Amino acid sequence: MSKYKFQGYRRENGTIGCRNHVAIIPVDDISNAAVEGVASLISGTLPLSHPYGRLQFGADLELFFKTMIGTGMNPNIAGVVVIGIEPNWANKIAEGIAKTGKAVEAFSIERFGDLKTIEKASWAAKALVQKASEMKREEVDLSEIIFSTKCGESDTTSGLAANPTVGKLFEKAIAAGSTVLFGETTELTGGENIVADRMKTPEAREKFLKIFKDYADFVDAQGADLLGSQPTEGNIRGGLTTIEEKALGNIQKIGKAKVDGVLYPAEMPKGKGLYFMDTSSAAAEAVTLFAAGGSIAHLFPTGQGNIIGNPVIPVIKLSGNPLTCSTMSEHIDLSVEKVLTLEQTLDQAGDALMEVLLKTLSGRLTNAEVLRHREFVLTKLYRSA
Repeated sequence: MSKYKFQGYRRENGTIGCRNHVAIIPVDDISNAAVEGVASLISGTLPLSHPYGRLQFGADLELFFKTMIGTGMNPNIAGVVVIGIEPNWANKIAEGIAKTGKAVEAFSIERFGDLKTIEKASWAAKALVQKASEMKREEVDLSEIIFSTKCGESDTTSGLAANPTVGKLFEKAIAAGSTVLFGETTELTGGENIVADRMKTPEAREKFLKIFKDYADFVDAQGADLLGSQPTEGNIRGGLTTIEEKALGNIQKIGKAKVDGVLYPAEMPKGKGLYFMDTSSAAAEAVTLFAAGGSIAHLFPTGQGNIIGNPVIPVIKLSGNPLTCSTMSEHIDLSVEKVLTLEQTLDQAGDALMEVLLKTLSGRLTNAEVLRHREFVLTKLYRSA
């Protein structure tokens, strides 16, 4: 056990959460109205509306189910109501979530209609919310959780201050037995060899390099110029001129840690340590995938000022850009601008971030939570049938 303790919720399968949501999950886009109907009636519920779930197929459908089931399995969720137009897929998602031992109920709209479905689902949600309200926090160790990182709207200050601050925290957390996730496959371009050299096993190295090559080949096959997307217009405005420059700053988030394994999107790690997950570099998509993979909190360094949140896991933002910290202070949970003026060491900044993380895990709301940023965005691989 480490010296890093916080107050968390222990779930039926032993995993630890830092929030206590009752989620209302739609299987498909046309069930969103019923989900929102339940949420409007039952206080304390969390609707997770999205635009997909109809006529997806192959790997795209498989990723959809992994994401929806993984989201429901997240330890920050105490109970789940699943609503779909058809019963089979609603039951499939509910049964996957139920493997955690948590309470989950499934409803289908066909042969009942919205009004009857909303009524039945509301009764179930009411009971789940009341059950969740009885759960109490207990002291737990940081080594018992999974958390993640991804940056956004990066600039020159990101690679010099905010990202290496996360790297220092990762080093401390991994040494204390925690499990941490990072990703952003395209944003490693030009630095992928550095990440590959950090892999602990030849198998992990080979898997990572194949994932990276497949992503690069996909982009090339589109005949697209990524300039404006990678680096983004915000990155360019902040002084990052190439994707290679951006990648070298991005990699600072894992510090000097070695990588224990490589995960596919929304995959849960099977052991402790540092894991790379194949994700988009789009902020909301990546955080949704990390949450589906078991992350219960997210560290989000930003340079120019990204405002993302997530409905399931708290997103902690830090920045080393003095302009961002002053003009967008309502979004920044921790300023590390003093790293740039040499008034604060990276070790001190990492300790300050650890303090914010532990407070957040114990229940303190992040700025994104207070501002109601609940971006739940699914990754879609290709067109539906």
